Amino acid sequence: MDLSWSSLSDDIAPSTVLVFGFLLFVFPEPATSAFGAGLLLLGAAWWFYEWDRP
Repeated sequence: MDLSWSSLSDDIAPSTVLVFGFLLFVFPEPATSAFGAGLLLLGAAWWFYEWDRP
């Protein structure tokens, strides 16, 4: 298991986007909810992209 900064950022960044997307989605304002939903989709796609990369 490689513990370099690039490896850790590859693991943490999609999760961070998912968390911020969820928080914005839950905030009761239509614009932030739409932006949060977009971030959730982006974070999910990024997370699946990073899933099996070495």
